Amino acid sequence: MENESMEQVKLENQETSEAEEDNTDLVLDLTSYQLHDLQEIDFPSGLIELDLTANRLSTIDSRIGLLSHLKKLSFRQNLLEDAAVEPISQWNEISQLQELVFRDNKLTKIPDVSIYKSLVVFDVSFNEILSLTGISNVSSTLKELYVSKNEVTKMEELSHLHDLQILELGSNRLRVMENLDTLTNLQELWLGRNRIKTVNLCGLKCIKKISLQSNRLTSMAGFQECVALEELYLSHNGISKMEGLSTLVNLRVLDVSSNKLTTVEDIENLTKLEDLWLNDNQVASLEGFELAVAGSKEKLTTIYLEHNPCATTPNYSTILRKIFPNVEQIDSEIFS
Repeated sequence: MENESMEQVKLENQETSEAEEDNTDLVLDLTSYQLHDLQEIDFPSGLIELDLTANRLSTIDSRIGLLSHLKKLSFRQNLLEDAAVEPISQWNEISQLQELVFRDNKLTKIPDVSIYKSLVVFDVSFNEILSLTGISNVSSTLKELYVSKNEVTKMEELSHLHDLQILELGSNRLRVMENLDTLTNLQELWLGRNRIKTVNLCGLKCIKKISLQSNRLTSMAGFQECVALEELYLSHNGISKMEGLSTLVNLRVLDVSSNKLTTVEDIENLTKLEDLWLNDNQVASLEGFELAVAGSKEKLTTIYLEHNPCATTPNYSTILRKIFPNVEQIDSEIFS
């Protein structure tokens, strides 16, 4: 099987070489070839994108460091350890790289990428990284940083990333939201599956998407100033009261499922709300529900209320369809 894949690679390399004279904007996709090394691969000198996802690489071919046109480089889902990626810190020929992906390898620390002064996307998710030490050396041009599914315990070395738009730190060991105050262009913050007890957005007001699912929150206070917020995910916490939501007039998606809520409140002003997830709580009755969701009656298209005591109300679905005339889905039931 591997020999067949290698023959295919050779054929693609030949076709790529023939096209090189007419096209310097080249992409080489070697995804899922199960390659252990790249000795049989010919790299076109004009290559701008190289995707080595889902192979068996434990070392990095030094020839990649000579591809002076390269803009995107992915080593996703390989077997790379810290020592194997160290040479990239000296690859000055490709210092104009914009996207670098080491997702799903065996790294225990942030690689040294300080020479890449144009870096826009940096992904080291699904590794064994213990801290964000080294992020301070990442270029301030960065717009997307992914460090999910690691062992990080502290949010640090982020203050220089003024252009950052997406920060993904889900599935780590974070306990405190901190050091976010200078990330004034942040649009998306993903912190699900950590150990966070209190919301602290450090004054950020332009953020549009926040996930704090599966943490240890007991209160949702702290979002009041995030007036640009469009999507808020707070499922699987210990929240007992809906609060701090009335100012979030741009909210389209609200997920507070799997908490300890007994009443629906503080969302009557939300006129743009389209998706409301309230399932797996302790909401006892639909009495007063229409008033509680008054602002979104016309806009709402999806609502989940199953696994609440109120979901056993006779004609439950019919009542909700009267409240929300444009609803398309109630729990798992989809209406044509």
